[in-house]
Amino acid sequence: MSSRSSVDHRRHRRFLRPLPVALAGVLVAGGVAAVPLLANGASAAACSVSYQVTTQWGDGFEGAVAVTDNRGKALDSWKLSFSFGAGQKVSRGWNGKWKQSGKKVTVTNTATNGTLAAGGSVSVGFLASWKGTNPAPTSFKLNGKKCAVTGPATPTPSASVGVTPTFSESASPTPTATATSKASASATPTPEAVADEWNPPSNLVKPLDEVWNHVESTYSDLYGFKNYGWDQLIATKGTLNYCVRWDSDTPVTATTRDRIHTTLQTQFNKWIHAMVDDGKGFSAFPYTDVKVNVVGWAVKDRSTLQWSDDSVKVYAGVLDDSGAPQCAPDCGRFFHQDGDYSQCPGKEAEHYDESLWLTKGFEGGAGGDWGQRVGQEYFVGALDQEDIHIYLHEVGHTFGLDDFYDWTPTGVSNFIMNAGSATEITTFDQWMLRDFWRHLKNRYGY
Repeated sequence: MSSRSSVDHRRHRRFLRPLPVALAGVLVAGGVAAVPLLANGASAAACSVSYQVTTQWGDGFEGAVAVTDNRGKALDSWKLSFSFGAGQKVSRGWNGKWKQSGKKVTVTNTATNGTLAAGGSVSVGFLASWKGTNPAPTSFKLNGKKCAVTGPATPTPSASVGVTPTFSESASPTPTATATSKASASATPTPEAVADEWNPPSNLVKPLDEVWNHVESTYSDLYGFKNYGWDQLIATKGTLNYCVRWDSDTPVTATTRDRIHTTLQTQFNKWIHAMVDDGKGFSAFPYTDVKVNVVGWAVKDRSTLQWSDDSVKVYAGVLDDSGAPQCAPDCGRFFHQDGDYSQCPGKEAEHYDESLWLTKGFEGGAGGDWGQRVGQEYFVGALDQEDIHIYLHEVGHTFGLDDFYDWTPTGVSNFIMNAGSATEITTFDQWMLRDFWRHLKNRYGY
């Protein structure tokens, strides 16, 4: 693989900082795994607790716990304790300080959620491993007092591992934003001059200004870089080609393959639809929907892919410097931002703009102009979800949106680009995306 690998190119922005991950996938069989609801006596206990397994896969799961103080007086600090009965091991958690000793798990408040009002509740979440069976704990205590166990908890958003936009500035060839796809040359509307339609909700004006000022002061080549997701969509005239990098030995059926293809179309377009008002693109954005094509699958061993049809090209044994499978670099936009795919076996028709890198055992995510990387188990387990929020977070980076690990703008704190605070694209995310477009659109003639 070229030295411009999908890891090397991160060096021009702040590097990935590991945080607790979000793995909110599908529910386990039957909807949720929860301890049973008590028929009576819940209100007499000093506290009440609900426990839920929100996602479960081969050897891991995500859990959510909500605890309510029923004692009639506020707590200045809190400590929740419970025990697992089948060897489950917590690997990390959020909204509390987590510890495990043997079977016993304790969660104490953080510096920001220590006060628990009378009748108030706090929700925490965690990732853990399991083997054989995964029964719910049956006994919980809050500050040493036994709690009544009630129905399933409402999952609390977990902190996804994200990265700042990981763009390939000097590590890539000089990009040409006007490289076009011949197959779709008639798909792009003709640019036309329009008045600035910058009209965000009044409560978001200040935080949006703060975000853009931060972007301008921290991105080393904000306006010179030309491989944002915006550049890709304009170059391809509204059609995005993907390579799926199956970095796993888990077999893939044709059915799973097709579900992944469909899910990419749906999930990527959630960001596109955030640019649409009344059937038109915001501030002359030329697309109301983007066609997502999967043009290749990369795998170490062809036998992992359990289909024989030729509906999609397979790259078997084409590995990057770290040994991960990849589609042919000669076909990748990341390596050929001038639009020259003359060395690609299928020429321009088989070029790919981004990669969906699904890695077995990978926790969290990474994203940039090259595509998105998430856990294989997580993504496949989340195919039926309305919002695959780690993937959505990483696509935000592809469009240039930043992370918020060390600061938050005034008056807003819960949005998908603030990892772990939201599980869907919010109004603030929508207007950050629009703000990026309005500052770049003139390069495309809009």
